[in-house]
Amino acid sequence: MPFTYRGLSISWLGHDSFRVVGEGAVLYIDPYQLQVGEPRADVILVTHEHFDHCDPPSIQRVLKPSTVVVAPRIAKPCVSKAAKNILEISPGESREVGPVRITAFPAYNLNKFRDPARGVVFHPKEDGRVAYLVEWGGVRLFHAGDSDFVPEFRQVVADVVFVPVSGVYVMTPQEAAEFVNTVVPKVAIPMHYGSIVASRREAEEFKRLVRPEVQVVVLDREI
Repeated sequence: MPFTYRGLSISWLGHDSFRVVGEGAVLYIDPYQLQVGEPRADVILVTHEHFDHCDPPSIQRVLKPSTVVVAPRIAKPCVSKAAKNILEISPGESREVGPVRITAFPAYNLNKFRDPARGVVFHPKEDGRVAYLVEWGGVRLFHAGDSDFVPEFRQVVADVVFVPVSGVYVMTPQEAAEFVNTVVPKVAIPMHYGSIVASRREAEEFKRLVRPEVQVVVLDREI
């Protein structure tokens, strides 16, 4: 079942993928391996180009002629395989699509290495991958993308945060809890588990570590 927060219906579609339905719009974030194409999207946010975040068949499945896809430059070649109406965004920039205001934050690794000997991380800051702050109907949602708890995230002010917990490529449960305990949203929803790396166990460990005044919602995946 979706989780409802102040008029927004939030569904976890697996991995880092969410659907948010609210007044005047249907929003998808990083649609991946979607089996159902309804409801169609008014806005799609893509955090970066990796296959588990930019999945052209899933984008096509929820696309309609008026859909706007917001994506950083690094993801545009991937997104363009599915959509033409692409609105580019860079860290620090904001865009408005219908009732939704979208602000991009940098999303990158500090200590998750592709090549430890050379100090090469999986998601370098200079590549321009993003996290998103979404303001909609007086509610602020933050989707952390594929990132560690980077210094820029300390500036996040949000009611609901979607935070990766798997480790390996993104925050560990401990790092995710540190982020949430620092910014203190009303609600935290774990993601980035159960599909490629990690399992519900990491989500429950994250929940255990979060301060009690934050409601942690571990959602069941919707088809």
